[in-house]
Amino acid sequence: MENTVILNNGVQIPKIGYGVYQIPSSETERCVTEALNVGYRLIDTAQCYGNERQVGKAFKKSGLARDEVFITTKLWGGRGYADTVRSIDSSLKVLDLDCIDLLLIHEPTGDYLEIYRAMEDAYKAGKLRSIGVANFLEDNFKRLTANCTIIPAVDQVETHIFRQQKNLRKLLREKGTVHQSWSPLACGRNGFFRNPILTKIGAKYGKTTAQVGLRFLYQQDIVIIPKSTHIERMRENLDILGFELTPDEMTELQALDMNRSLFGWW
Repeated sequence: MENTVILNNGVQIPKIGYGVYQIPSSETERCVTEALNVGYRLIDTAQCYGNERQVGKAFKKSGLARDEVFITTKLWGGRGYADTVRSIDSSLKVLDLDCIDLLLIHEPTGDYLEIYRAMEDAYKAGKLRSIGVANFLEDNFKRLTANCTIIPAVDQVETHIFRQQKNLRKLLREKGTVHQSWSPLACGRNGFFRNPILTKIGAKYGKTTAQVGLRFLYQQDIVIIPKSTHIERMRENLDILGFELTPDEMTELQALDMNRSLFGWW
């Protein structure tokens, strides 16, 4: 696959993916089908989204080979080892897959050391191609990596121009863990789509504020999973490869970092 990042176990993950958070199950199959048709090859879902089954159906109907599409899902509500084993098997069944490309702990709750140990065993058994975490900030990430045998391949956290996760990114680089962004467009909060710096840079390249914000992350090898239910926006979010931000433009955008969540979750 082109435009990929190599994970710490040699697996390649596309740098631009399609997220299905808050897409109703009744709309998910159509949306994922359209995303695959316009060129996305990474689909990101989760157990708590309630649309894993529709993601699996869209993939099966696409006619694409299994190794052409990278599918991520996330565990939800696990307490320990045994229920994690059941949960993994449930996602495999619902997605109708023999192997999940990337499984993440959705958040640092429950006995996440035991949850992760079950994921390590599922990885060794061939049920998972790679494993990682989501919403693990510095303290939880350090605790996990001090107690696991397989370093997480990915940490998916809130990341956009207003929360750039610079300290966490340094830690992830040290551990060889890929930084993945959820909500790379900040859900439009804090005036994202009207931001004067994004607007100015976009006008220079003939790009939208969204494309500039996505390119800023992409250029730092941060994997992005923007979401839209409209095919025109799907195409737009994918179309960020034909320009490159200059060092001065990157510096301007780095200065927008507020170093806090816009969602109040982690």
